[in-house]
Amino acid sequence: MKRAIIIVIDSMGIGAMPDCRDFGDIPECNTLKNVCEFNNGLNVPVLEKMGLGNIQDFKGIQKTQNPIAQFATLFEKSKGKDTTTGHWEIAGLVSETPFATFPEGFPEELVKKFVEETGCGGILANCPASGTAIIEKLNEDHQKTKFPIVYTSADSVFQIAVDTDLIPLETLYKWCETARRILDEGRYNVSRVIARPYKVLDGKPTRISKDRRDYSMVPEYTVLNEIKEIGGKVIGIGKIEDIFSKSGITHAIHTGSNKEGLELTLKAVKNELDLPSIAYKDYSGSNDFTLIFTNLVDTDMLFGHRNDAKGYGAAIEEIDRYLEKILKEMNEDDVLFVTADHGCDPTVPGTDHTREIVPLLIYGASVEAQNLGEITGFDYIAERLRKLF
Repeated sequence: MKRAIIIVIDSMGIGAMPDCRDFGDIPECNTLKNVCEFNNGLNVPVLEKMGLGNIQDFKGIQKTQNPIAQFATLFEKSKGKDTTTGHWEIAGLVSETPFATFPEGFPEELVKKFVEETGCGGILANCPASGTAIIEKLNEDHQKTKFPIVYTSADSVFQIAVDTDLIPLETLYKWCETARRILDEGRYNVSRVIARPYKVLDGKPTRISKDRRDYSMVPEYTVLNEIKEIGGKVIGIGKIEDIFSKSGITHAIHTGSNKEGLELTLKAVKNELDLPSIAYKDYSGSNDFTLIFTNLVDTDMLFGHRNDAKGYGAAIEEIDRYLEKILKEMNEDDVLFVTADHGCDPTVPGTDHTREIVPLLIYGASVEAQNLGEITGFDYIAERLRKLF
């Protein structure tokens, strides 16, 4: 059985893209380098052995004379710095036109249509905001009115936050589905609608990560569709299913944390996942080729956006510990890709994503370790995948 494993360390960029200022970022942004500096180095022996320290100077990550993997720097072709754009390009789809953003909030006609079709009565916020800050600020109004908190960011997102002890989770999901349909019908070109459920725990509004859902635009044809069409398996772990709006996915399982995503990835590599329980109803594949596609979101969601460089560093170290187990369980024909989708530097001003280059590490028994240098396009990963099936 031939298998490929893609692990995306969400937002672990390694330096500003040349056009970073066009996206509101400063040349000093470098998520991994700055996280390493903040933490006085990181303990990541597996990533180090794979050649991460050979790509660039990262404090505490040494260069190695005999790396066990291929290593490279990837420059994004697409016009964006968000999860959807990055993942789609990894899967071979380059987005030439940037998704729409709403720095002044959403237009009145869109809000009116959303309120009418959901019957929610009204909305709160309608502005760019940090998700944790906006629910703290408006939770009291939310409790009084039961209106959803609708906000955006520097990214192309329509985010809906509710206290699920007040508004049922199922209602939140229905409102998100309605928003997705309205946005698509109106050709607003919004990348994602995001359900942001929270609860008030010990008096503090707290987001419930495991119940988050992303409702993405449906991508055009990607390498995932190619694998599915030849009868292979595409196992999405974490928010992969949402990022691709189920297109090209055959099996999927959501996660509430990086640890859960890493555990499930390890189980998948060990052939211990209960695949029938997570298979789509239309899956009828017969080809042995399998793609295990994992998104590890905590680096971005919990630490990058919250300017928590210490937590970010600890999350990378946790990933490294699991990589040691994953590498040991890989078969002779397996190929592992470790990469990122954009940046989210917790040490620079702001809480938004940063337009960055990303690292790529490729490991497998059949992979000859070498420096691949600088490569234009995250879609290089899709090209490599096609050579495996």
